[in-house]
Amino acid sequence: MAKGAVVITMDADLQDNPDEIPALYDLIIKDDFDLISGWKKKRYDNLITKNIPSKLFNAAARKTSGLKLNDFNCGLKAYKNIVIKTVKVSGEMHRYIPVLAKNEGFTKIGEKVVQHQARKYGVTKFGMDRFINGFLDLITISFLSKFGKRPMHLFGLWGSLMFLFGTTTALYIGVLKLYKVFNDIKTILITDNPWFFIALTSMILGTLLFLAGFIGELIIKTKSNEKHYSIKEKLNF
Repeated sequence: MAKGAVVITMDADLQDNPDEIPALYDLIIKDDFDLISGWKKKRYDNLITKNIPSKLFNAAARKTSGLKLNDFNCGLKAYKNIVIKTVKVSGEMHRYIPVLAKNEGFTKIGEKVVQHQARKYGVTKFGMDRFINGFLDLITISFLSKFGKRPMHLFGLWGSLMFLFGTTTALYIGVLKLYKVFNDIKTILITDNPWFFIALTSMILGTLLFLAGFIGELIIKTKSNEKHYSIKEKLNF
């Protein structure tokens, strides 16, 4: 519902200082950043239950996303309005709004050190379950950012390799069996050879992976054809 040029979010537990708002606003308007993320460099949280898990979480997010941010999960952020309207957030993906914005083409993303105030009211919502869910969401976003628009590059590649491995193994087993039969060499049934089942499984999995990539490409193609565009700005000539 926001209509302003700049949208600023902050936590509701009084750990964020509203005095930071003017500086965040200026970075968006004057320096033309798409998104500014707060960095609570000095924190007043529990070292074991909050600070250390947060550092691990942010290190993993930097490595997978390529964004050099120190605090992805800081609630104090400033955005251009168009960023808010474009980025789609679901579930607990709010932790990765900078990554989602980057995936949508907003590349001018910065960071500003902000004041962190000790909690006076309420309790932290950050527990072990959110820590685990955060890393699972990170894997999802990392996958989508790399292969979300080209699933065939992942599934098709691995499917083809597995099918090729299975086919080659099956041919080798068959040729070896025929060679031993024609030369009166003692041999076993092909179905008694464990490599037969490995080859069969590889071919089946390879086919399924290839089909998954192909179906993914069809879905993306169908959705791209159904996009509806709307004019967001009026241009005066």
